[in-house]
Amino acid sequence: MKKVAIPIGKNNQIEDHFGHCKFYNIYTLSEDNRITNVEELASKKGCGCNSNIGSVLAKKGVQVMIAGGIGTGAFTVLNSLGINVIRGCSGNVDTLMKEYTSNLLTDGGETCGHTHHKKHQCNHS
Repeated sequence: MKKVAIPIGKNNQIEDHFGHCKFYNIYTLSEDNRITNVEELASKKGCGCNSNIGSVLAKKGVQVMIAGGIGTGAFTVLNSLGINVIRGCSGNVDTLMKEYTSNLLTDGGETCGHTHHKKHQCNHS
């Protein structure tokens, strides 16, 4: 059994930035990569880069995070908690999960380093 999380944005699209989503879908997959359950996990308001969402996801057994943009700090925290992050994804969440369960998703290899607010960047070291 494997658990995969995706930050959800508008219209069932993956959120462009991991820490800014309204909620996360946590998918439970069977041994043969079939989705057996979907759980919705609410996100705290504001930027998630300073939240404890990594610990919460790890406690729920999440092993993989499919993300759009994600800051270096969040990426590092998730990895340190044993959560593999697949970065640079975009589009419809259902399509992304089909691609993931078919072993077609690959990591985009880049973390988010653009400015979100005048005095804030999510590329913490």
